Order: sequence, then C-alpha cells, then structure tokens
Amino acid sequence: MDYSVDRTTLKRSSTRLTLLAHFFGILSVILMLVWLLHYREGIEYDSDNPARVFNVHPFLMFCGFLFLVGEGMMAYKTVYGSHYVQKVVHGMVHMVGLVLGIVGICAVFRFHDMQRLQDMVSLHSWIGLSTFILFCLQWVVGVVTYLAPKASTGTRVGLMPWHVSGGRALLYMGIAAALTGLMERSTGLGIDTRSESRLINFTGLSILLFGIFVDFSVALSRYA
Repeated sequence: MDYSVDRTTLKRSSTRLTLLAHFFGILSVILMLVWLLHYREGIEYDSDNPARVFNVHPFLMFCGFLFLVGEGMMAYKTVYGSHYVQKVVHGMVHMVGLVLGIVGICAVFRFHDMQRLQDMVSLHSWIGLSTFILFCLQWVVGVVTYLAPKASTGTRVGLMPWHVSGGRALLYMGIAAALTGLMERSTGLGIDTRSESRLINFTGLSILLFGIFVDFSVALSRYA
C-alpha cells in the first residue's frame, strides 16, 4: 500500500486554508472597525474622551498586532520571491505588528491613568502582556538566528522546530487574549443591545477562525 504524501493535494489544501485565513482576518478587521466607530465613539489616542483612547487598544492589538502576526506567519506562502526575501518580509511584518502593539498597550495604560484604574488586574491583561513580551523575545531570537547575524547551520536547524511551534503557540495565546478582552469589555460596558452583542460575538468568532486557518495553513505548508 502506498503511504506517500500527495504533495499536490496538500499544496492545494494549504492554499485554500490561506485564503480562508485572509478572509476571516479581513472580516475581523471590518467588524472591529464597525464596532468601535459605530457603537463605541471612535478611535483617537490623543482624545480627552477616555472611551476613544481605550478604543485604540483593541484596534491596534488585533488589527495592528495579531492580524499582522498571522499574515507574517503565512508570508512564506503569500510572498513570491526567494527564501531570503520571504524571511525578510516575515520579520518586517512582525516588526510592524510589534510596534503597533506597543502603541496599543500604551493606549490602555493611558486609559487607566485617565480613569484612575489599576493596571494588570484581569486575566486578559495577564495573558495579553505575557504573549506580547514572549513574542518580542521570539522576534529578537528569530532575527539574530536567521537574518543578521546568522547563526551556524546546526543552530538554525535545531532551533527551527522550536521557532515554528513557539510562533503557533503564541498565535493562540494572542487569540485567547483577544477573546477574553472582548468578553471583558462587553461585560464591563453592560451592553444591552442585541445588535452590538451579536457584532461582538461575530468579531470574536472571526478572530478565532482566523487563527485556526493561519495555523492549519502554516502546518500543512511544511509538508506540501
């Protein structure tokens, strides 16, 4: 019996999963913008309105950080070029996501200062900040190991499974942070309109599906 892997089928499946990941990622961005702009007073970091300042946080932490992390993970399938070019794009997209994530984290601390609230008291904040710090470390190690200066071949080969597995784990940690953040915010706001509640639920489901399809795409592409 032939147990060989049909690489053509795997490649096609991986491509379809990548397209689904793009779809749910873009859908999540759209739903997030509709929620923040239509229901929650808009987005502005320098505003005197605490609600507008806070809205910078969910917007940048997903649309800036988590979305770009997922897109960067799929760069090896979506960027046509040499392996080195794909690595550079992978690292640069993640770097942009990290920078936007820093702004998003600063926004929530600014909101807490404006409202005189305590920092780091919720499960969401613990998961979120831990994920962000670990991802920063992952990015630094990846740049030093695979881009400039490059580590030895043995080091790069030995570290690769940990780099890939760690990235996938951090993606799910980021999704957990996003979903707990949505739940915490919707509970804290005391949302009583069915339309806004459904919008938040659909946003959360889209974020979850985005992460799942990114993970499937990355996993299957390694065998295609």
